[in-house]
Amino acid sequence: MAAASSSVAKGASGAVRSWRTAFLTLRDEALAAPSPAAVSDLLHAVVLSLPPGVLGAAAIELPVHEVVSDVVFLAELGSAVAECEGVAETLLQVCRLIHNVSCKVRLEVHSSSWIIMLDFFEKILEYFRGKTSKRIELSISSVGTKCVIEIVEILRCIIKGYGLNYSSLDSMALISLLLHIVSSSFAGLLSQSFQNSFENTKSGRKDTNYSNLWELHTLAFSMIGDALSRNGSSISIDTWQFALEVLREFMDVFASKKSLLEGYEMSRFYVALLDCLHLVLSRPGVSLSEHVTGLVVGLKMFLMYGLNRKSTLFPGNTSSREKSFSVPRQKSGSAEIRNTENCRYVPPHLRKSGGLVSHPSDTPASEYEFSKYDVTSSDSDLSDSDKPTKGGDIFRSSKTRIAALVCIQDLCRADPKSLTSIWAMLLPINDVLQTGKYQDTLMACLLFDPVLKTRITSASALSTILEFNSSVFLQVAEYKESSKCGSFTTLSCSLGQILMQIHRGILHLIQHETNGGLLASVFKILALLISATPYSRMPGELLPTVITSISERIRVGPTPKADQTTFMGTAFSCLAAAMSTSPSQNVSIMLKKELSQGVSFTAGNSDVLSVIFHFSRLEVHPTVRFEALQALKALVHNYPNVATVCWEDLSAYVHLMLQSSLPEESKCRVSEKFSVDVGNAVGLANERSVMAAIKVLDEGLRATSGFQGTDDLLECRLLDIQLLSDNRRAKRVSSAPSYESSMFGILKNGPSGNPSGAKQWHEVIEKHLPLVLSHGSPMIRAAGITCFAGMTSSVFFSLENDKQRFIVYSLIFSAFNDEVPSVRSAACRGIGVVACFPQIFSSPKLLDDIFHAVEFNTHHPQISVRITSSWALANICDSLRHRATDLHSDTFSGHVASSEIIALLFETALRLSKDGDKIKSNAIRALGNLSRFANCTENSTEASMESTGASIDTRHWLERMVQAFVSCVTTGNVKVQWNVCHALGNLFLNKTLKLQDVPWAPSVYSILLLLLRDSTNFKIRIHAAVALAVPESRADYGSSFSDILQSLEHVLESIASEQVQDPSSFKYRDALEKQLTLTTLHVLGLGSLQDDQALKDFLRKKATFLEQWLSSLCSSLPQTPGHLEHDASSSDKQENELSSHAVRKQMISRAAKSLSELYEHSNQSRISQRLEKMALGLS
Repeated sequence: MAAASSSVAKGASGAVRSWRTAFLTLRDEALAAPSPAAVSDLLHAVVLSLPPGVLGAAAIELPVHEVVSDVVFLAELGSAVAECEGVAETLLQVCRLIHNVSCKVRLEVHSSSWIIMLDFFEKILEYFRGKTSKRIELSISSVGTKCVIEIVEILRCIIKGYGLNYSSLDSMALISLLLHIVSSSFAGLLSQSFQNSFENTKSGRKDTNYSNLWELHTLAFSMIGDALSRNGSSISIDTWQFALEVLREFMDVFASKKSLLEGYEMSRFYVALLDCLHLVLSRPGVSLSEHVTGLVVGLKMFLMYGLNRKSTLFPGNTSSREKSFSVPRQKSGSAEIRNTENCRYVPPHLRKSGGLVSHPSDTPASEYEFSKYDVTSSDSDLSDSDKPTKGGDIFRSSKTRIAALVCIQDLCRADPKSLTSIWAMLLPINDVLQTGKYQDTLMACLLFDPVLKTRITSASALSTILEFNSSVFLQVAEYKESSKCGSFTTLSCSLGQILMQIHRGILHLIQHETNGGLLASVFKILALLISATPYSRMPGELLPTVITSISERIRVGPTPKADQTTFMGTAFSCLAAAMSTSPSQNVSIMLKKELSQGVSFTAGNSDVLSVIFHFSRLEVHPTVRFEALQALKALVHNYPNVATVCWEDLSAYVHLMLQSSLPEESKCRVSEKFSVDVGNAVGLANERSVMAAIKVLDEGLRATSGFQGTDDLLECRLLDIQLLSDNRRAKRVSSAPSYESSMFGILKNGPSGNPSGAKQWHEVIEKHLPLVLSHGSPMIRAAGITCFAGMTSSVFFSLENDKQRFIVYSLIFSAFNDEVPSVRSAACRGIGVVACFPQIFSSPKLLDDIFHAVEFNTHHPQISVRITSSWALANICDSLRHRATDLHSDTFSGHVASSEIIALLFETALRLSKDGDKIKSNAIRALGNLSRFANCTENSTEASMESTGASIDTRHWLERMVQAFVSCVTTGNVKVQWNVCHALGNLFLNKTLKLQDVPWAPSVYSILLLLLRDSTNFKIRIHAAVALAVPESRADYGSSFSDILQSLEHVLESIASEQVQDPSSFKYRDALEKQLTLTTLHVLGLGSLQDDQALKDFLRKKATFLEQWLSSLCSSLPQTPGHLEHDASSSDKQENELSSHAVRKQMISRAAKSLSELYEHSNQSRISQRLEKMALGLS
């Protein structure tokens, strides 16, 4: 033994001596800078002539840093040799030597040496690509395959030694090299030889050379993926683009094949490739729009990868479906135990008695020759946490399908707009539940895939598609039967069919799926689907079917192993989303039928209302109860007739909830079925459920009293001219219930002659609100006070005086004394609603109390409180403006309110105009309302302010107000700007203001013209045009008249060719054109021969356009009054339309007459005569 040990030591010592002698000689000779050819000869003579075993043995004994230094030097010389002709053997031998050393020694290469090594490998690839007659020869020859494999293996070994220390530049160099390797070697797999190998693989005869190439690509893509995951954020755009192009090349090849090559090794390759694609798509460097379609076509190939298409498919039931898929059994005699040296590791718990589990691909041992290079993942493909492959997961194919689904999800996140154009490729158009028509779509994966994890991933991908950019895109969807679509299917019909099929598949899963995790994902899909589907353009029975399906599943309940609270909460949340969609006549009929049969609180009843009421009971877990109440709130909001019929039940239920939440009565029993021990979490959940119950009560009060929002109050328009333009649009107030004429309707008066809802409000004030206002929970107090914001003026004034005082002073007390911002904000909102009621400020003391409560909260540090208090302030000023109009006291503000209150309102609004945009818009609205009736005459410039002992100069605050308007136009958002326009229109309507005498008038006109010309928001332009039409005389426009008229003409001439950037602006375009027309007619009608010469010259140049424009306006007028009478639906409408058209005729006639006089004195007699004739015809 001693002799043997001595012999080994001597051999190692000799090997070390040979290594050092060879490399010292090599370094000495290299100092003379020999030619590349001489370097090649030198390498052969000094290093490559030594036996490979000698150098390998020496590398183990030598210090690591010395080995690394010599290997890097060898690579550097190899790079120099690559420039010569006929050195292929030299390069291959150097590469093989470095490979042998790297397998024995852990090479710790640093950044500078790393670049040298990569450069050497790149030179080898370039040499062979340039010297061979065909590019594919390197990859399909056994020598070329071995060389490429050795390069990749060297890189893998170096990365292991390098650890996590390489920089982003090193990563980019590595990625670039590996991409070149896979790109060049992949060409060999596309050769005719590969086609033969593909056929042999299908028949069971596999070529080791091509198996090694697939393993090579697997390792290369795994290394690329590791580099991207570590330094992906710092990868350059060029490298990212190169990686995307290579991956796209692979996907295009897969898409061109009829089917994919299947097998265990292929699964590993596909997973590595798709994981790499996932990393590239998750951090896109540039637009993916040109790649989306090609990638989707390739990814679709993987959705059915590894599945037996002939197997019977059972959608919706995982357990039964898994039984129908099984791993193919081996033929007799093929279950021999393989040599463990050639088999991959399989964990003990996955081994069968009598031998190892063989892979379904039944690959012979010779196929694993590549394993001697150790080109495998560091982790076992069958980890200890995996279960045995079953349920159709042949050769771990589910991992490939999952990776493809993740890539589709990445594409949707990166470029959702491009993906929407190819929805039909990923989503079904017909027969979604037909098992015999299995399609490679996301819904097919979700319904039929035998592996649960794949189905969950498919659900996640489908959720992403619906979540990103689908709510707007799907609004054009319209369902038509396939027989009615014809030979050409439009986009809207195609989307309608897709939505219908998704609904069918999802509702099928809702009814039949038993896995809790997948069912939660399905409910998420359904919630997104509901929010994106235009049910008004779908079959009428679809929405009721969705609602009843969810209700039935809630009644049935979750599976035994599922978390019941989570399941029920998710299901009710989905039901609330369905109830929140636009009201449906079919749903209304369904609810009417249920109400006629009576609502039951007992379990077992499948009616929607009964299910909701049953799970709203106190015995139900508070989290589930909260979600059920949210669904009930949405139902009452969209179908207010339910509140009218079920008011007694609602009122009694909420009262019981309030009593149970009080400290002395808080011992509410929780069902054992839902009982959990979570401490304070249960108390908070109970509190939230009580709040939700109060919100249901609030919706019920609004429904029974016919609340339509504060906008239903009479709004004094700036001018009749705005009514003529018909730019008032039907406004949907989100806080008001959805009243539809086809539904049961809300009576204006109750049985006793009182307004509808008065009885319900009286009951709530007596029973519920005292409990709410004294409650210890701020959440509950805020919800209760919010109820006051849903009151109508008719109900308020029908109540007794003590009830009215209770409402007003409850709000004032909360606004002053409650310390919680949310409660104060709710109180200010309630004050803002009450302040809009007619005659509310007939009592000066009440006005004083309300104003000081609002002014007190405008100083609050919380912006939410300042927003609602500023809104209430604007409503107070609006009511005072109405009061001034009703009293016909525009000339004296003292009739409306005391001078002290008016002064304080001005100062408060001016202060708030310097706050944030949401507050600023309300402040500007308040100033506009005040400016409408404030006294601006010279003889009344002072108003006493007893509280401060100071005085107000009317001209001074008027200048400050105009300065605030100018400042807000330049610094405020869209809402602030159109409020400024509206406020300026109110200011111009003030009869005591002489616009021709104020120095700031030209600046204000310039602001309005700027907004009219340059603003991209049509509502702002409409309000600017309205304000410009307010001055009644030519003198009011002053020196700005010429600029105003010319600007109006330019806008009028160019508006037809304007490009509308925001699609939401289309609905305001017609209103803008109408208002602009009326404003231009108004200003033209004020023109005269005394105007400056520049304006006259301008109008002469535009004579042809103006004549054609006026002629088109005349032709658009109705020919006879009888036409209006025939179309009018009521006498009021007929009268309004007749009056409107009469005024229009008058305005056109006045403008034509004004232009006729101008052209008559400008030697344009023909146009003048035609315009005069037009004016006479309209008079």
